[in-house]
Amino acid sequence: MNGSTLDRRTRKRLVTRQAISDAATRLFMERGFDRVTIDEIAEAADVGRMTVFNHFPRKEDMFFDREREAHDVAVEAIRSRSPGTSPIEALGKLAHRMADQREPAFPLFVDTQAFVETAQASEALKARARQMRDDFIRFLAPVLAKVADRPSDDADAYLAAGLITSAWSTAFVQSHAKMSETGDLDAAKGTFLALVDRGVRGTHAALSDTPYAAGS
Repeated sequence: MNGSTLDRRTRKRLVTRQAISDAATRLFMERGFDRVTIDEIAEAADVGRMTVFNHFPRKEDMFFDREREAHDVAVEAIRSRSPGTSPIEALGKLAHRMADQREPAFPLFVDTQAFVETAQASEALKARARQMRDDFIRFLAPVLAKVADRPSDDADAYLAAGLITSAWSTAFVQSHAKMSETGDLDAAKGTFLALVDRGVRGTHAALSDTPYAAGS
């Protein structure tokens, strides 16, 4: 089995996965997450039921299918931060870049309003979102610890990750609530950035005597 065969198989697998994701997203947006079955997704994507599960172990994973990309974007923001910028500040600056330009893994406001409304209408999706937030904290903490040259289980790293992740989560939900209420994109962006910036300041204050609040 040569490398080109592996490459073709990988490409085919990625195409199938994307087809399933696209079909699921369309059905979720049209009818709501809880009203769509796995069999309906399989039929819409023209694949078998087991093929769907081979790519997405849970239905919720089809809705939140860009979690890995979100992790990568956060790591890159920390890794590529400018001199004198703390890891926490780097995540705050990422929010400002996202508000000013489209970021595929983190689209905001107009592009995600229907997505957020669909998620908030489903208890299963809200539970999965909470789990993803906790998973992200467990992912981010060792990244921060490595940057600070501390052990991967450093308690301060977990505190920093928890605080900034909670700020982002709150900012995302509240800014979409503002968008839903007013239809004002600028107001939604302002809410998002104000809460993230407050979260950055609060995290820095809580960790002022640690490397997590210090610039590189």
